[in-house]
Amino acid sequence: MPKGIVLLATREGWRHSVLTAEGGMLCGRLAEVPVNAGPAEAMAAAAAMVVGLAHDFHEARVDVTWEPPREPRSWTARVTVASTPPNTCG
Repeated sequence: MPKGIVLLATREGWRHSVLTAEGGMLCGRLAEVPVNAGPAEAMAAAAAMVVGLAHDFHEARVDVTWEPPREPRSWTARVTVASTPPNTCG
């Protein structure tokens, strides 16, 4: 289950690392995001990727919360299991 994202802007493009609850890490490049894209576009793409992974592999809904940047060209996010809305059907 994903628990965090690290997003880096490099000259070659946007790189990501997805941290898992089990201590693993999945690293790669956001190929669909242009090199000259802004952080908001890259953050949205990384969040969508993690939401999709959690759904496809764990059948879970997750929320991605981006932290304020601490270093230039580097962003981090927390991934948490989304709370299930109450059943409003009678």
